[in-house]
Amino acid sequence: MNRIDQCGLVNINKVSSRRLEEFFKDATVREVMVNGGNEIWLERNGQLEHVDTISETETRSFIERTLLPLGRRIDITSPVVDARLSDGSRMCAVIPPISVDGPCISIRRFSVDRITLDDFAGRDVVEILQQLIFDRRNILISGAASAGKTTLLNSLCDYLAPNERIVTIEDIAELKLAHHHVVRLEARPSSPDGNLEISTRSLVRTALRLRPDRLIIGEVRGAETLDMLSAMNTGHDGSMSTIHANSARDALRRVESLVLQHAANWSREVVRDHVATSINAIVHVARHIDGSRFVQEVLFVEPEQLRDVVTQGRVESGLVQ
Repeated sequence: MNRIDQCGLVNINKVSSRRLEEFFKDATVREVMVNGGNEIWLERNGQLEHVDTISETETRSFIERTLLPLGRRIDITSPVVDARLSDGSRMCAVIPPISVDGPCISIRRFSVDRITLDDFAGRDVVEILQQLIFDRRNILISGAASAGKTTLLNSLCDYLAPNERIVTIEDIAELKLAHHHVVRLEARPSSPDGNLEISTRSLVRTALRLRPDRLIIGEVRGAETLDMLSAMNTGHDGSMSTIHANSARDALRRVESLVLQHAANWSREVVRDHVATSINAIVHVARHIDGSRFVQEVLFVEPEQLRDVVTQGRVESGLVQ
C-alpha cells in the first residue's frame, strides 16, 4: 500500500488501488477533490496539485460509504449533497446527470490547529479587529471561495466575552467556537424521505427567539440577508456574518443586491440606508501567492461615507494612535 513519506509527499503510484481516506493522513492536505469520477486533486500548503487518478467505481463507493453513517443518500432523484462529516470537515458530492463527466467530490478538512488573528494580520490590524469586537460593531467578512472567511470569523469569536450568549446559524456547521455559551443551529435541506427543508432564513428568525447576545450567521447568500440586517438594526449589536465577494466595496454591493431581490418594493436609496445603519465594518480576507490568508481590507461603513481603515493589509496612516 502506498504511504505518505516523512516530508508529507504522497507516493502517487497506483493511487487508483488505494482508498481516498489515505490522503487525510497528511496533515498538510486542506482539501481533497475528485473531478469527473477519477481525477484526484489536493490543496496542500495553499497550492492545488493533481495527484493521479482513481476508478469511478471507487469514487462512488467512497461517496456512499461516507454518507451512510450520516443518514444521507445521493441518487438520481437527489444528485447533489452537502454534508458535515464527523470530524467537522465539509463534503460536497455531485453525481450524474448533474456532473456530466462523472461523480465529483470536494472535501474541505476541518483544521485541528487553532488559528488566531495574528495568523491573518500584524499587530496594528489585529488591534483594530479586536476593538470592533469589544465595541460590539456589526461585522461582515468578505472574500473569495476558500479565502478563509469562516476561519477568520472563528478567530474573531475568540474575543467575545465569556458571559455572552452566542447563537450560530450555518448551512453546514463549520464554526468551532472556544466559548462556553453557544447554541449551534444548522439548516436542513428537504429529502426524498419527506423531511421538509429548514432554511437559514427560518433559523435566523428562530435564533432571535433564543435570546442571543450576539448572532453569528455563517454565510448570507439569499433571503436571510434581509433578516440578518433587521437583527443587526434592532438591538443585536456585535453580530457577524460572511459573504462571497471580491472586495469590501463589492461585498456592500452584493448585500444591496440580495436585499433588493427579496424586498422588491424598497428603493435602492432605502436599501443603502438600511445597510449603512446595520453593518458597521467590512473585513475582506484574501490569499497571498503562497496560499496564506491575510486581512486585505477593513472598510468602516458610516451613514454618510465609506472609510478605508486597512488597505492591502496595511493600516491607513493616522488611524492608529
